[in-house]
Amino acid sequence: QVSLVESGGGLVQPGGSLTLSCTASGFTLGSVGWFHQAPGKYNEEPEGVSCISGSDSTSHSVDSVKGRFTSSKNYAENKNTVWLQMNNLKPEDTGVYYCAAILRCGSDVDWHPHYWGKGTQVTVSP
Repeated sequence: QVSLVESGGGLVQPGGSLTLSCTASGFTLGSVGWFHQAPGKYNEEPEGVSCISGSDSTSHSVDSVKGRFTSSKNYAENKNTVWLQMNNLKPEDTGVYYCAAILRCGSDVDWHPHYWGKGTQVTVSP
């Protein structure tokens, strides 16, 4: 059975850190994107915040999280899991985070997400 499962969300204070994981079953992960859906914006598409290329492991993060969020993977340890390291979290980072299989990763390109996980909740609050 094909699935993508996120984990690692939770409640954290501003300035804190979380590490999310995204694990695929039933298929081999290529490029992966992380997407954020803010509270109250459930009728909008989630916003891409970070991604990692399946071909060369190059990662990219959008300006709003650059220097704070980093996508990574460790093929030697697990070929079907990627991580999103989230540091110096801010209240505006609150929301549901989804991982998705994407066609490409980078700036100024359409990531084209085509298979989504169900998401994990991140809440940043004092």
